[in-house]
Amino acid sequence: MPTTSRNRAGRRVAVVGISLSDCGRVDGATPYTLHAQAARRALADSGLDRSVIDGLASAGLGTLAPVEVAEYLGLRPRWVDSTAVGGATWEVMAAHAADAIAAGHANAVLLVYGSTARADIRAGRRTSNLSFGARGPLQFEAPYGHTLIAKYAMAARRHLHTYGTTLEQLAEVAVQARANAAHNPEAMFREPVTVDDVLSGPMIADPFTKLHCCIRSDGGCAVLLAAEEYVPDTAKAPVWILGTGEHVSHTTMSEWEDFTVSPAAVSGRLAFERAGVRPEDIDLAEIYDAFTYMTLVTLEDLGFCAKGEGGAFVEKGRLTVGGGGLPVNTDGGGLSACHPGMRGLFLLVEAVRQLRGEAPGAQVLRADGSLPELAVASGTGGWFCSSGTVVLGRS
Repeated sequence: MPTTSRNRAGRRVAVVGISLSDCGRVDGATPYTLHAQAARRALADSGLDRSVIDGLASAGLGTLAPVEVAEYLGLRPRWVDSTAVGGATWEVMAAHAADAIAAGHANAVLLVYGSTARADIRAGRRTSNLSFGARGPLQFEAPYGHTLIAKYAMAARRHLHTYGTTLEQLAEVAVQARANAAHNPEAMFREPVTVDDVLSGPMIADPFTKLHCCIRSDGGCAVLLAAEEYVPDTAKAPVWILGTGEHVSHTTMSEWEDFTVSPAAVSGRLAFERAGVRPEDIDLAEIYDAFTYMTLVTLEDLGFCAKGEGGAFVEKGRLTVGGGGLPVNTDGGGLSACHPGMRGLFLLVEAVRQLRGEAPGAQVLRADGSLPELAVASGTGGWFCSSGTVVLGRS
């Protein structure tokens, strides 16, 4: 077992452990509890001893997130990351961690997250309005009611206007996410919904009705990355980090040049180029879906279809497992399965589960019945402010 990372530049990096904490409605836990639960489970999944962990990535908790989490977990990492770019945080952190391991700055990095967002709001411990007490660039939009959902709604309206995308096509994203969730015993909402259910729901921010929007849950998860020399000692087959990309766009809406193009257009291109694969090689995609429009436009920007063709691409059940197209958000996504504040790390967990053949819900299979070989996880932060994309493979 390696004990030092000196002179090991260029090492391959694998996901060797994954886990979820308790998720959904978890009223009796704290965020620290969920962090610890997820970390213990991921370490157990890896089969490695906790002493191998010399790196930690954490965000979204406390003033000194990685320091506080490390102390709570009893770790003393020599490499840390607290990058915070919203929902894309975990794909960006995975990229940074993989680079650090490849360069020999760390051997094994734990990415861990936990949130009681749902329970906190129900108990009045926090607000869900990001414009409340706005400072910096947000102060110029907050007086006009630019809530987070309003920003996404404006972008969606632009796509509908420019490309003729329909409300029915956007609704299909929610319907198919729920269809995938129906097979996942861990999903928070599993009852089927129809396009009519989506369209007739309470209006939240035009054109988004309630079912166009992500659920609010509690939950956490963890991913353990390690250098290739640890793989022979792990309990599960490795899933390799093949390529990563990251990009930031804007924070003030007036500085966003095109509401129909997300930063995934850059992060995705970089990730695919670095992995040496093309979108058509991918077997499944895990995409951040706080709102239905995010899924549609990210599919375009990752290159799964041309710009403006996302509406047609998501029709006819093509996003469902076994639907004859590209399985997307195979656990039900943030629209139906789990969304505790920042969902990016959950995308990596589900992608790895599918590549391992361990999906708790419907398992993606290739046409010949074999397990999928390649997956992409793409997280989006803010209001299309940031993007991180990771390509993963079994070999």
